[in-house]
Amino acid sequence: MTFGLAAGGAALFWGLDLPLPMLFGPMAFCLAGALLHLPLKGFGQVSVAARTILGVAVGASITPELFHALPRMALSIALVPVFIALIGLVGVPFFRKLWGFDAPTAYYAAMPGGLQDMVIFGTEAGGDPRALSLVHATRVLIIVTVAPFFLSHVYGVGLTNPIGARAVDIPLHELALMVVAALVGWKGGERIGLFGASILGPMIVTAVLSLAGIIHIRPPAEAILTAQFLIGCGIGVQFLGITWGELTRVVLAGVAYVLVLAVLAAGFSGLVTTLSLGHPVEAFLAFAPGGQAEMTVLAIVTGADLGFVITHHLTRIVLVIVGAPLVARLLTRKESEPRG
Repeated sequence: MTFGLAAGGAALFWGLDLPLPMLFGPMAFCLAGALLHLPLKGFGQVSVAARTILGVAVGASITPELFHALPRMALSIALVPVFIALIGLVGVPFFRKLWGFDAPTAYYAAMPGGLQDMVIFGTEAGGDPRALSLVHATRVLIIVTVAPFFLSHVYGVGLTNPIGARAVDIPLHELALMVVAALVGWKGGERIGLFGASILGPMIVTAVLSLAGIIHIRPPAEAILTAQFLIGCGIGVQFLGITWGELTRVVLAGVAYVLVLAVLAAGFSGLVTTLSLGHPVEAFLAFAPGGQAEMTVLAIVTGADLGFVITHHLTRIVLVIVGAPLVARLLTRKESEPRG
């Protein structure tokens, strides 16, 4: 049922010539199905495997030229920790004081990390996993929906950049190497405990092959479209089983928080542009607090500098993943101390 619903959404969006039909069609139809309480189900490891395609796409974009450009990005990347700190200073009180979340839930709801990582860490810290899942799913859903509108109508960028060559036009040995890089990176990353192993593992392996001059091209268009399809399904299915109480409190809190994040992100992307540290489209995508996979897709379809965008998102994700448990522990300890 989930596949049929998603395929119908993709076909309708494609027929109507709407932007990113393989992402937005499945996302919209699966979201509607979830809100109607249809018996939908995610695709499990198949969806995880689809993310390896984006990891390979990013890795193939890591070339010697990107390393030469790193000094140019240094000042812009240095703003990312400040961005995260401000998000924490604003976001935690936002969820604690305005929406009555407990301390662990408020902290992990505020942090713009990966959805799965924030839910896992937040649950281990004593937070509410359902609330965390819905807040982050809402954040990703809104940003993925609104960002293309801004890119098209504010920045005047088309979403029609070729996403990749056709599979038949790519040498068979490079296709085989991409499959190997995806599998070795994904499963090898999981074995060593790499966070975001499905994206970062394939990215690292492919980057090595790209820097060595062995891989010269991104995954085929068919593979990237498949990844879009499964990512769209995954976002919609996150809202499965939602209750009216969750919709009016948790999801509404997530919607309101996206507005807060939008103001902060706009400020930092504007600062990067004003200081000539990056082009407007790249700056917008680099500081948009969406999911790494979704921002990768948008960077590809707009023809943005994938290296610039992903370097900033990797910095954000690494800082959040590494720093979140430490800061959350300090906040929890401070709250538990007797006042006197």
